[in-house]
Amino acid sequence: MIEQDKLGYRKHVFDEFEFENGDILPNVEVEYTTRGTPKYDEEGNVNNAIIYCHRFNGNCLSIEDLHQLIGPESILSEYNFFYISITSLGYPESCSPSTTKLKFDFPKYSIKDCVNFKRKFLSEVFNISKVLGILGVGTGGYEAYTWACEYPDEMEFLMIGNSSFKTNGYRYITSKALNTIIESTDAYMDDVYSEQLSKIMFSINSLIYSQYFPKKAFQNFTRNELDLFMDTFVEENSSEDIYDFKFRNDAILNYDVEDKLSNIKAKTSVTCASEDTYYSSEFDVYPLKDKIENLEILSFNAEEFVYNYDYSHFENLFKEFLKEFKK
Repeated sequence: MIEQDKLGYRKHVFDEFEFENGDILPNVEVEYTTRGTPKYDEEGNVNNAIIYCHRFNGNCLSIEDLHQLIGPESILSEYNFFYISITSLGYPESCSPSTTKLKFDFPKYSIKDCVNFKRKFLSEVFNISKVLGILGVGTGGYEAYTWACEYPDEMEFLMIGNSSFKTNGYRYITSKALNTIIESTDAYMDDVYSEQLSKIMFSINSLIYSQYFPKKAFQNFTRNELDLFMDTFVEENSSEDIYDFKFRNDAILNYDVEDKLSNIKAKTSVTCASEDTYYSSEFDVYPLKDKIENLEILSFNAEEFVYNYDYSHFENLFKEFLKEFKK
């Protein structure tokens, strides 16, 4: 029987993890949390696991954002799913440049490495080689797309929100600009983490905030509201390590699975926000119609959503999509 963590997270340690480029790290930590109850098939394998892949500035506990959908009082509680949320490779709660003290010498990693990191974890901790589904939000959607493209037989469904299948156009320019900011200072290569690096991260988070809300929502805020929300966002992310950020940004910069989307076999639901600043329905979602066979698309009004982050808006969508996977 699998022991579940009730309130927070737990840790697992790999003896080693091998990256795509051949680099190997020993004693690699993985942070994770679970929700729900595992069910088993006749061979003793967990058969109701859903993997949650968190957003860029999240971690495994970000699954709590979806408490209205997956909590014990949610509309899906009767479906008996077992949710596993894993803090991704490159994040300080798991294995990252900052926690390993390797800083700029940390192995360069890709989104596929992030996927293999989670696949290795599932195999070692839960003896899982195939999951029921994968739920990805933002850059977590990058992992979901990559997983389904590279290992199409390992899941039955995908649910992806506000994400894309490649880094191009506006996102590519933004990621390149962020790298330029970081690489423009000699302090990045210093042995000591200086105040200058902290100031650079302050500027970077201010820039990232400019993509945080849909365009119309920004227009509806007063200047005082914009100042308050921006200061709050920057403060909440002020402790982020610049090396963790840089390596994560490099992985995003090189992300592109467009040519592999036809590999996807899983039933797929993609949700997009109207007028989103960073992810465009026109370029990031609707082109999927010609690339993924079993696909559903839902576009919702993001203006109302951003004020209260009320995920109950999606209850009926989740229930209708997932009813065939009920265990």
